[in-house]
Amino acid sequence: MAVYLYSVLTILAFMAAIWISKRWKSIVFNSFVLTILLLIGVLLLADIPYDQYIQGNAPLNNLLGPAIVALALPLYEQLRQISSRWRSILLITLTASVLSMLSGALLALLLGGNAEIVATILPKSISTPIAMAVAETIGGVPSVAAVGVVLAGLQGSILGYLLLKKIGLKHPEAIGLSIGAVSHALGTARTLEIDKQAGIYSSISLVLCGIISSVLAPLVFRLVLLAA
Repeated sequence: MAVYLYSVLTILAFMAAIWISKRWKSIVFNSFVLTILLLIGVLLLADIPYDQYIQGNAPLNNLLGPAIVALALPLYEQLRQISSRWRSILLITLTASVLSMLSGALLALLLGGNAEIVATILPKSISTPIAMAVAETIGGVPSVAAVGVVLAGLQGSILGYLLLKKIGLKHPEAIGLSIGAVSHALGTARTLEIDKQAGIYSSISLVLCGIISSVLAPLVFRLVLLAA
C-alpha cells in the first residue's frame, strides 16, 4: 500500500502547481507544466526510479480514460448550438486529423525515420489511449507514441491559445477546434481554463479527431510509405 503514496505525491504537486500558477499568472508555466517540473525535481532529489513512481501512480493513471470522457460534458451542454454547425465541424476535424497525421509522419521521414518510427509518430495529436492503440495497430511503439502525445499536448497547452490569438484568430469556435485537433486533452483542459466557449469546441475536436484518426491512420500510414 505504501507504493500508492506516489499518487498522493502527484496530487500534492498538482495542488502546489495550481497555487503557483495563480500567483504568477504565466501562460507558459501553467498548472500541468509546473506539476511535471515539481515531480521531476522530487524524483531526482529522492533518487526514485520512474518505473517505481509510475507503478505507484496507477490509481491516477487509471482515471485517464474517465477524465477524457468527462470532457464530453461541456459538449452536451452546447449540443443544440453545435448541431446546427455539424457539417462545418465535421469537415474541419476531418481535415485537421489528416493534416496532423501527415505532418508527424512526413517530419519523421525527413529526419530519416524508418517505418516503425513513422507509425509511432503518426498518432501524436490524439489522446493517449487511442494513440497507443493506433501506433500498435500500424506497427509503431505504443510507449514511445505516448511520449509524442504528451509533447504535442504540452506545446498546445503552453503556446496554442497564445499563438492563435497572435495571428489574429478571434472566434472561440475556431480556436477551440484548432487546439483540440492538435493538442488533445491537455490543450483542451488549458483552453477550458481560459475560454469556456473555446474549450467546448476543443473537446468536440478532441473526440472527433480521435475517432477519425483511429479509422484513417492505417490508410494515411500506407500512403506516406508509398510516397516515401
